[in-house]
Parts: sequence; C-alpha cells; structure tokens
Amino acid sequence: TYYGQVLKKSADLRTNACVAAARAVPKHIREALQNVHEEVALRYYGCGLVIPEHLETCWILDLGSGSGRDCYALSQLVGEKGHITGIDMTKEQVEVAQKYLDYHMEKFGFQTPNVTFIHGYIEKLGEAGIKNESYDVVISNCVINLLPDKQLVLQEVYQVLKCGGELYFSDVYASLELPEEIRTHKVLWGECLGGALYWKDLAILAQKIGFCPPRLVTANLITIQNKELERVVGDCRFVSATFRLFKCPKTGPSKRCQVIYNGGITGHEKVLIFDASFTFKEGEIVEVDEETAAILKNSRFAQNFLIRPIGEKVPTSGGCSALESKDIITDPFKLAEDSDNVKSRCAPDVAGGCCGTKKCC
Repeated sequence: TYYGQVLKKSADLRTNACVAAARAVPKHIREALQNVHEEVALRYYGCGLVIPEHLETCWILDLGSGSGRDCYALSQLVGEKGHITGIDMTKEQVEVAQKYLDYHMEKFGFQTPNVTFIHGYIEKLGEAGIKNESYDVVISNCVINLLPDKQLVLQEVYQVLKCGGELYFSDVYASLELPEEIRTHKVLWGECLGGALYWKDLAILAQKIGFCPPRLVTANLITIQNKELERVVGDCRFVSATFRLFKCPKTGPSKRCQVIYNGGITGHEKVLIFDASFTFKEGEIVEVDEETAAILKNSRFAQNFLIRPIGEKVPTSGGCSALESKDIITDPFKLAEDSDNVKSRCAPDVAGGCCGTKKCC
C-alpha cells in the first residue's frame, strides 16, 4: 500500500533512507540512467546505486525491482547477450515497469528484449519460476530490510546464484537491535527503517548460509526529516550501506596473495574501487587477504587479475607496489562517519573549491 498507493514519487518520502546517494557515478552508468523513461525514474525508491562492475553478457536478477529503473539501466550494460529479470511484490510498480518495456528496447536498439518483469515474492524465488544457479549477479536496492525473514531471502539468493556469483546490494542497517515500537511502526517500515537489520547480524547470516564474509563498499548516514519519527527512533541510528556477498566454492584454506589488476573493465579501465578496503590500480601489485584472493580467483573478475602467492615473483610493467597488510573495513557507521569527516574537511570556501571535481568526496 505504501509503495503502490501512498507514495507517488520519491519526493513524497519522509526520510532520506530510500534515496541516499552512494558515491560518484561512472560516466557510462550516468548515460545509461539518463536513457530511462521519466516516469520510471520518478517512481524510484532505492537507497543507493546497485550497479557493480564488469557486467557484459551477465544474467542479473533484481530483487524488488519496483518501477524498473535499475533493470533498464542494467539492460544497456549487459547488452543483448545478457539478461535482466526484475521481481517485485507490488503490482502497481510492476505495471509501471512493464508499460515501458517496448519503449526502452527500441531506444537501446535491441531486436529481442533482454528484460523480464515478474510479479512475485523475493523470499519465494523458486515459486516465481527462477531456477537455481542461473544468475551471475543478484542486486537489491533498499528491499531486504522490508522482509521480516532476512535469512530466508538470503538463502533463496544463494540458491539462484551460480558458483562465483555475487549479491551486490544496498540496504539500511541499524546501530542496535530494534525495539518493538520501531519494528511495528508502519511508516518507519515503509521508509525502510522499521525492518533494518542490526549491522553485525549480516556477517552472521552470511556465514550461516555459505557466503564469503560481507564486503562493505559504501555507507551514508540517514537523516529523518520528521519530528514524530525522530521521537519514535530515539537513540537508534541508521545507515544506508552497499555490501557485496560472493558465493565461492568450498575449497580448502586459501593463502594471502599478491595481485595485479590488468585493467580493461568498462568505466574502470585504470582504477577499480572493489570495496571500502581495496582499490586496485592498473599494473600495481597489491597484497590481499585469503578471502579477497578467493573472491578474485573464483568470480567474474578472475580474468582481470594476475594472482600469485606471497613471495612468488610477479611480472610487472613498471607499476608500483602496495604490499602492506591492511584491516578489512566492516563497520558501515564508522565508514559513513569517516566519509562525512573527509567531506567536511574538503568543503570549499568558495565556488570551484576542491570538491568541485568530486575527486575527494
């Protein structure tokens, strides 16, 4: 009811939970988003940008696809040999998405549609006709918090992902276990706060299901522009965060490795910001932990990296090295606060100051 009838456009939201930006958007993605029909974009209620890298020919499932904005953007990135499936429980949203299918396929110049929309439940993917081990990437934009049973939907995602596949998702997390008053508040639930997971529980659920440990990508603190909702929320804080969860094979213990990014990924030819902990520059040797090495070896990124055990000589083309060990960043609240501190430090005193280029923010 909230998404289909109460809200008519993103401006009707009472918090910034569902529209918080994540980070600077690459040019090729900005262009893809600009090709999406205006009505589809206006009915967009996501809490981040859930478009990962290296998607050519991928099969992608969008959980809670809503009006189809992300699906139509992704359609252009995977190309005609790839495919996008969007599933949503809100009939009105699915109808908006389907209404513009022919419009977008014609605009993209595709002879055969590469997007399908399904009216169904994301915690019942099998019942919706989605086959196991059939998708390279699953995305979700501010939707998993709306489900009472987070473990169930994560298990469903694990089943439909291919080995080496990834769940790349943006969602809302709480700083503590939510009390009953927040969890049963209808407006807070619709605004993506009432069902938010305590952030530390994500790693516990991921391990239980079989995913590699969550990789934190971006995080932004959420503000509430409503006095009544502020009173109900009290001391609890919320953050919108993007995580990556990979389904890696159950092999023996892996080792720390040194890796070199070969470059070439569209929009990230020279630099690949993999997550909050690792940024890979073309030709640079980087030491990575066991989990990161396993992910790079077994995912769609394998062909873009040279991966060798620590100590083995790695061929370089004159690139520099970044061989110090580093801690993996896992706390979205700390990341969001650190990001805000950086933004405030480099806020320009005059127009055209350092943040005018967006490089430091």
